[in-house]
Amino acid sequence: MTTLELIQSIRTLEIKTKGLSKQVFSGQYKSAFKGKGMAFSEVRDYQIGDEIRTIDWNVTARYNTPFVKVFEEERELTVMLLIDLSGSLDFGTELRTKKKRQIEIAAILAFSALANNDKVGAILFTDEIELYLPAKKGREHILLILRQLIDYKPKSKKTNIGNALKFLRETNRRSAVAFLISDFIVDADYIEDLKRTKKQHDLVALRIQDEAETQLPVRGFIQLVNAENNTKTWVNASSKKAKEIYSANDLKNKSEMIQNFRNIGIDFVSINTAEDCMPPLISLFKKRK
Repeated sequence: MTTLELIQSIRTLEIKTKGLSKQVFSGQYKSAFKGKGMAFSEVRDYQIGDEIRTIDWNVTARYNTPFVKVFEEERELTVMLLIDLSGSLDFGTELRTKKKRQIEIAAILAFSALANNDKVGAILFTDEIELYLPAKKGREHILLILRQLIDYKPKSKKTNIGNALKFLRETNRRSAVAFLISDFIVDADYIEDLKRTKKQHDLVALRIQDEAETQLPVRGFIQLVNAENNTKTWVNASSKKAKEIYSANDLKNKSEMIQNFRNIGIDFVSINTAEDCMPPLISLFKKRK
């Protein structure tokens, strides 16, 4: 991709996703992800029923009439995007690959955070940490993250979610809202790392999936290739039994995944490459209110 093409891609993505985050969310993000703690806002006249402990004694003494402190929730958040760059994300059979859908979702979340004056950072990972962009505020930083997501060439095709979660805990000691965006096609177990991370951060899991991963879309003999280890398997897609086994295996994996997230207390949503990504995201945000 040339520099001009990259700039055009980023600009197109910004216009599309920024508009969606403003038009559709309209407060969903703010109500779904709350700040930590309370911050002093102002003082006002004491009213009957106010807590005595909220009286501002300095101001009260100065004006010889009681005043109380008013607090409001601290809204500023740190949002971390954990983006899986492994080989399986390059797959797609409809309008877009899983990676393209992943980038769109990351952009929507980032611009929603920007609109609420939150800091945004990103951890791009495979089975290693490919790139770390510490959380910062501002449009220019969001565009830097998007540029890396579009143009970065990962060194590995494999996946290790546990490593990414561990890196998040080590680099972000203070609580953050962390979006783990992956297809969750992994070999290594990451459940214990989910549990540890959930204790420290507000972790949300977003699964990107293609329709062809839920059911065989064609007939005849086809070759399935694992993009992460290059293993190949021939399947008779015309066989009813083969189709049933293929679909049943996907359902089993998804059910186990959902149960694991539920047991740990992590919000989870699955988003298809062919569908509008906004309804699942809005549903997720509403559930968190």
